[in-house]
Amino acid sequence: MKSEEEIHLAVDHLFRHESGKMISVLSRLVGLQHLETAQDIVQDTLLQALNSWSFYGMPDNPSAWLYRVAKNKAIDCLRRDKRMRNVTSQYSHLIESEYTLALTIKSVFEEKEIQDSQLRMIFACCHPGIPVESQIALALKTLCGLNAAEISKAFLSTEETISKRIYRAKEKIRTENIQLDMPEASRLQERLDAVLHCLYLLFNEGYNSSHPDQLIREDLCEEAMRLTHLLTRNRLTNVPRANALLALFCFQASRFAARQDDKGNIILLKMQDRKRWYRPLIQKGFEFLETATVKESSAYHLEAAIAYLHAVAPSFEDTDWNAIYYLYGILYKHYPTPFVALNKAIAAGYARNTATALEELLMIKELEKYYLYHAALAEVYFESGFTEQAKHCYEKALQLTTSVAEQHLIHSKIKSCFG
Repeated sequence: MKSEEEIHLAVDHLFRHESGKMISVLSRLVGLQHLETAQDIVQDTLLQALNSWSFYGMPDNPSAWLYRVAKNKAIDCLRRDKRMRNVTSQYSHLIESEYTLALTIKSVFEEKEIQDSQLRMIFACCHPGIPVESQIALALKTLCGLNAAEISKAFLSTEETISKRIYRAKEKIRTENIQLDMPEASRLQERLDAVLHCLYLLFNEGYNSSHPDQLIREDLCEEAMRLTHLLTRNRLTNVPRANALLALFCFQASRFAARQDDKGNIILLKMQDRKRWYRPLIQKGFEFLETATVKESSAYHLEAAIAYLHAVAPSFEDTDWNAIYYLYGILYKHYPTPFVALNKAIAAGYARNTATALEELLMIKELEKYYLYHAALAEVYFESGFTEQAKHCYEKALQLTTSVAEQHLIHSKIKSCFG
């Protein structure tokens, strides 16, 4: 029988993987206006799992157990509150009678319907009537299970601001009666960019997590990849930039095994054992990138191309840094975000020299509260022989990160400043 801690970890893992699916399906049944009801059902299901599994042990198929309990709770909810039966036009007539109620709920929990519900949900969250930042915050919260703290990191914002955005998005859904319908083909494309950006942020949170004890959260990365793969399998959303995004994810995810040692310490890119990079995933990324290079270019194309250059380089020293720096230059020209500027400046240190890198870093003003900015600045100062400035920047970075692995790395960097 599993320990209490193992059960908590299992439920947390299932929450990341299954809650978005269940919320999507349940919202399709009770109506998007009752999104909080769907979320309450899922929350109750997960709490029941925690209590039941702690007492009786985990079932052989935990996911199936969750879906069965969620279905039963949905039936009970619709029986109790008949007002919800008139919300969803597609199912309202099927859930009116006791005979068809259970059969309908069973049918919408089938795998194909779950996938369809997820696509509907993510496009509903990204409805043009909802401000873009609120769209993405709602999608990350609802479909991906991120909390306000995790989302605030992605937006360089505060938890309070994110919570307000999510609240306003829900109010917009309620007052404007937004439905879980896939938009028409002509309207779908205008929402797709917000959907892709949401998945991009989800993967980034997994790749460099804000969780104090987990540098990498593979479950979040897998979820971003799975949802993006759903887009590439749908004829309306299988566009070049969706394939480019999936290519980027594959290249980045291929390095998971090499990013930390057995004790959880960070292994920087230049020190990674490239034999541990997962070649089949790199090949898959190349296939998606080839599919993406048709009639379109986007930020995801450029980032995927940069990740590809890292993936195929035989060593850190043999990386084509000139090409990477050039691509970051194009990326910054079209998408001038502070994060792109940071990566461009770091690449400048290898493609040009530390003086150019330092000049570019000092021009960035929006990342004063971002620890990686100060860590990058410290690294350039150290390489340039300015150890006192390097030490000061490392100490600033240390104050700004809660990651145990990052703190351990920065402490070792500070020691190196004393020779």
